[in-house]
Amino acid sequence: MKLAPGLCAALSLCAAWSPAAPAQSPAAVADATAQDHQQMMQQLGITRLRPAPSGDEHAPDHANYDEAKASPYPDWPDPLIFPDGKPVTTADAWYRKRRPQIVEDFEREVYGRVPAHTPAVSWSVGSSEVERVGPVPVSATQLIGHLDNSMDPAISVDIPVMLIKPLQHSGPMPVLIMFTLGAPRFPAPVPPSAADIARMNAALRSAMSREDPSLAQVLRSHPGWQPIATPPFFPPPRPAGDPIQQLVADGWAVAQIDPTAVQADNGAGLIRGVIGLTNRGEHRKPDDWGALRAWAWGAGRLLDRLAQDPDLDAKHIGIEGVSRYGKAALVAMAFDPRFYMVLVGSSGEGGAKPHRRNFGEAVESLTAEGEYHWMAGNFLKYGAAEAREGARTAADLPVESSELIALCAPRLTFISYGSPSAGDALWLDQQGSYMAAVAAGKVFRLLGAKDLGVGDDYRNARKPGIGTGLLDGQLAWRQHEGGHTDVPNFKYFIAWADRFMGRPAPH
Repeated sequence: MKLAPGLCAALSLCAAWSPAAPAQSPAAVADATAQDHQQMMQQLGITRLRPAPSGDEHAPDHANYDEAKASPYPDWPDPLIFPDGKPVTTADAWYRKRRPQIVEDFEREVYGRVPAHTPAVSWSVGSSEVERVGPVPVSATQLIGHLDNSMDPAISVDIPVMLIKPLQHSGPMPVLIMFTLGAPRFPAPVPPSAADIARMNAALRSAMSREDPSLAQVLRSHPGWQPIATPPFFPPPRPAGDPIQQLVADGWAVAQIDPTAVQADNGAGLIRGVIGLTNRGEHRKPDDWGALRAWAWGAGRLLDRLAQDPDLDAKHIGIEGVSRYGKAALVAMAFDPRFYMVLVGSSGEGGAKPHRRNFGEAVESLTAEGEYHWMAGNFLKYGAAEAREGARTAADLPVESSELIALCAPRLTFISYGSPSAGDALWLDQQGSYMAAVAAGKVFRLLGAKDLGVGDDYRNARKPGIGTGLLDGQLAWRQHEGGHTDVPNFKYFIAWADRFMGRPAPH
């Protein structure tokens, strides 16, 4: 059936905001990933990697969950000790010397370097409408960030964003960038009026009859059937504790971004996306950036755009994510000092979890084919059993996750986990992540901020019980009662951040 040009245009716009169809079959993606992984191993002279532990507790090679065996490398790098053994005693020494040293180690060995010349991003505004998120009237606007691909026209990268602003607010609003899976959609689409839907149905029935006269009798036999059902005219219910509803009700704006539009979440995609674009379609070098750093870079480009919006408070822009996106949120906060706050949800290995803890996920989990693309190629060295430069382990890493958290100081940093009994698996090592937050605290204090308030003995630190938050300082911790999500911690995060921003407590 041939559709009217206006309807075709509308459907085309919808398609542009639907998750892109995979360019390759799963088998082709797996094959290309294996080839890229092997290519990086060859660059590094690695002939054999240690196998990753199994997440299946019943498998013979399952990950360790015994605390007595969890700390084979109990001594972690100290963020306030220079490589020559001298202490860091002033904020100036931290900012001028020690922080750059830690950043260099993370860039070279763990997350990779952002190229000196990255593509410019031009932002355009798509459709916009007034909606209601629960009881709150909002404007919802599609933004699209287009990367300049003149360095390789065969690679095109567009970043879809949904910007949601409460219509009633006083002064510039704080804003939270939220990583979302797939292209973000309008939060509460407003249906056309009943009269408009009736007109649309009449036009569609007429078009069907014209295009296929045999359908005319079918339609006459079903006079009450309409191609478009008239929806109920009240706002659809929001999920319990919906973060967006909580944020806009408290006068925050929200910007949802699909990180996989910036860089695909697989090794096959490393020759495309922003990484492939800057490499002109070639494979990475060992210290080139991985997907986590690319996702964080994309969030930084969105921050550039949001900072130009007079409705938004450019000094109070935050970032949030869960699981792999929790890792990316922490990386964004650590490397980009413009982010004011972060909510790090259930981030695990590569995020808040210590590399030097033998508990659940391990370094080897990120050097195997499945997730190596998150990291710099050099990270594979620390899972090597046989290599040109010899075998290495997590103990050989020059940095630790506690130092990644320390790079966020003195800004607002909320480490969030859920309950293993509810689905936030022990694999993520909640205890170890708490220890990392404790170890990072001394940097927050040096810079005039408050840490968790439990001292510096990370080796013997034991996390508080589920539901007990440590929320008095700029560094915060709370393990909630839910599963692999940060939703139950949102009400605590909002109130905590509001307090430091000098805003009234949420209603």
